[in-house]
Amino acid sequence: MRIAVYGLGHLGCVTAACLAAAGHRVTGFDPDPVVVDALRHGQPPAAEPGLAALVATGLAAKRLAFPTTVPEALADAQVLWITFDTPLDEEDRADVTRVRSWLDAIVEMIPPGMLVVVSSQVPVGFTADLARAWATRELRFACVPENLRLGSALDGFRRPERVVVGVNENADRSLLAGLVAPEGTPIEWMSVESAEMTKHALNAFLASSVAFANELARLCDAVGADAAAVERGMRSDRRVGPHAYVSPGAPFAGGTLARDVRFLEAIGARRGVATPLLGGVLSSNAQHQAWCEDWILRFVAGVSRPVAAILGLAYKVGTDSIRRSLALATCRRLIAHGVTVRAHDPAVHALPADLGEVVALCTTPEDALTGADVAVLSTPWPLYRGLTPSRVIQVMRRPQVVDPSGALAATLGRDDRLLYATVGRRSGA
Repeated sequence: MRIAVYGLGHLGCVTAACLAAAGHRVTGFDPDPVVVDALRHGQPPAAEPGLAALVATGLAAKRLAFPTTVPEALADAQVLWITFDTPLDEEDRADVTRVRSWLDAIVEMIPPGMLVVVSSQVPVGFTADLARAWATRELRFACVPENLRLGSALDGFRRPERVVVGVNENADRSLLAGLVAPEGTPIEWMSVESAEMTKHALNAFLASSVAFANELARLCDAVGADAAAVERGMRSDRRVGPHAYVSPGAPFAGGTLARDVRFLEAIGARRGVATPLLGGVLSSNAQHQAWCEDWILRFVAGVSRPVAAILGLAYKVGTDSIRRSLALATCRRLIAHGVTVRAHDPAVHALPADLGEVVALCTTPEDALTGADVAVLSTPWPLYRGLTPSRVIQVMRRPQVVDPSGALAATLGRDDRLLYATVGRRSGA
């Protein structure tokens, strides 16, 4: 099948490369010529394990191409797949108008009758509005909400647990099933609006779960309860179960979950439906963002010229994205408190301009830890699990560790020679 993928950010590159690997002939195009040119040379705009190699394979097999003009990209295509990563502002509100403007710029070049699949992060009703505005083109529309998990995006696309698909015409079901779901993968068929709403609902539910677990853990800390034991007790009830998001840790970041909470809040405001629970989710998460900073400042209180080591800068393991990274926000707040910051991340090799001259970006975790008064595990990369208590104690000026995710609880958290804090539990002298 010939497929045109429009929007070549993280989502678009994964979609195009995976569809090409499945044997389809794919053309990818984007309003940014720099992105297109880089992809023509096999260089995706985002770091994702295996993505560059998959793009290179598609290019070499001539199943994947990145034309420089829209007519060339759309020529003979049977499906137009919309895959823009919707821009977010500093309040996690999605700038859907930019996505719409990029789409309106090409509408006159879309062949009549083509199937348009929307996977971009857009609010419920977006696809229906598009269909009404483009009614004269006689296009068909479907929604396949993105399920992009940074760090494991290729597996998520090629081997999904299930796929949600919204369609307006049942005749498109067989075509879409062959594109989005390997044989045997369950497909949840529904209307386009229901598919859009499902994406909002899932992310808002996960955001609510994270905020609940962290708020509960802070209460555990206040009364001397062990949040890990409470979590175990909750999971023993089958109504909660082993897969629920009830593990305390860092606040959610990156904008993904907050974006869909914002979408639902905005829908409620427009429709006159009160959403106090959703408003509380973001408020609780904002409160939890102070947990890490509070512990750091507690550990360095009274220390002359304190030094903090930040281990991990990326918003999530498996990516080099620092968009809305909590680690960077922590760096800025610590600097404002007069703390010297040293940092390490295996995937991040450059800092934003405001931090580039004030934060030392180290080549190894040990370099960042050397002489530090407190260490903060911001992104739990696997290599940090190799840090032994003896090594940490040897190189740090004061062996004190703040670990929101609890990733090092089994090693550093059990050694009484250092101070260790994680959400809902703390140990050490």
